[in-house]
Amino acid sequence: MRPALKVSALSRSKTALGDMAEDHEITKVQELIYTTRVESVMAPDVIVISPSATMAEARALMREKHISGMPVVEGDRMVGIVSMSDVMESLEKGSLGRPVFEMMTRDVKTAFSDSYVAEVIGRLGPRGFGRIPVIDREGRLVGILTTGTLIQSLLREMDIRYKKKEEEKLQSYRASHIYDDIVSDDTSLVLRYIVDDKDFSNAGKASSGIKKSLQRLRVLPSIVRRVAVAVYEAEMNLVIHTDVGGEITVDIRRDRLLISAVDHGPGIENISEVLKPGYSTAPQWIRDMGFGAGMGLANIKRCSDSMRILSELGGGTRLDIIFLFRDHPVGGGPVGGKRA
Repeated sequence: MRPALKVSALSRSKTALGDMAEDHEITKVQELIYTTRVESVMAPDVIVISPSATMAEARALMREKHISGMPVVEGDRMVGIVSMSDVMESLEKGSLGRPVFEMMTRDVKTAFSDSYVAEVIGRLGPRGFGRIPVIDREGRLVGILTTGTLIQSLLREMDIRYKKKEEEKLQSYRASHIYDDIVSDDTSLVLRYIVDDKDFSNAGKASSGIKKSLQRLRVLPSIVRRVAVAVYEAEMNLVIHTDVGGEITVDIRRDRLLISAVDHGPGIENISEVLKPGYSTAPQWIRDMGFGAGMGLANIKRCSDSMRILSELGGGTRLDIIFLFRDHPVGGGPVGGKRA
């Protein structure tokens, strides 16, 4: 992804956003799950067991390590997962001497280490799994994600970001005064990002860069969080659904923010269908990676003040997302008119 800047005179999981308020508010935690990769919140030291070990050995190991489940690994590959419920079933059947591979779960849902937390958080919790093994793109087990490790890591990440925010206050002050330093009837700051199709390793860089720029311009934090989520969803749509990628441009003015995500194909056949939450045209291999849940446009609509889609089947698509600064213009002071 190649960012450019110039100064001149627009499955994810429904659970990821939770029950968002009608006023489009995004919490700091909701923003974090869209900007934090799984490798940052997983536990890297994974306790594993061999498929030839007995269920009695699995029970003893779980007791010793105070865990309720663990991956089953043969060589450097994960072949299943065994949980305390499997141990209890073996205990009830009097079969603790049986090997783990006979009792383990073979169809294991995993997460890629370089994916974002937003793509996997819906699989955790009471309605999901107690733990999700994390693998790299070569299929090697590199960590494990649980609700506990997620909460601890998000709290740590919030603390790290707070400290960074304090260090960047001076830079933010200087950037926020750009509108005071330029005399014109209508000053805007334009950012441009190129997004390549199927480039999952770099997905999220545009949203991260835009978020940092808005923070330095001292845009209201609640608006920055909404923008970060909306841009991430727009960026993922370019990565997942386009033939040759596209570009995201951000036009920042004192009273509003216009984000445009543009691609050159393949276009949308039925716009009313893709606007329905949960409707997805992503191929199965994309869904198997944890993407393309069909919540992207719905989340963008919830976060933004206004959204518009123009598309031509076999042509291209343009998504415009608008955020209004209202009583909190960039740089402070009144909205409209010349700057002295």
